Amino acid sequence: MPDDKNYYEIDPQGKLSCRKCGVPLVKGDAVFGYLDNAFPVQLPVCPKCGFVYVPEELAMGKVLSVEKVLEDK
Repeated sequence: MPDDKNYYEIDPQGKLSCRKCGVPLVKGDAVFGYLDNAFPVQLPVCPKCGFVYVPEELAMGKVLSVEKVLEDK
């Protein structure tokens, strides 16, 4: 059984789906907001509920470095 804290599932082919809605995630527009700044990005999104999947490597890499730069201003 999947972890109850996950909002997504990955099938054997590596495709992501929304755990709540049971539909595949599709590439869509999302916005990262931090300290009054907004950055448009394209990420996997649930077409039903709007859940946005942020890969760990993006969150811990690029996003984290942008947050540090903004905090240092």
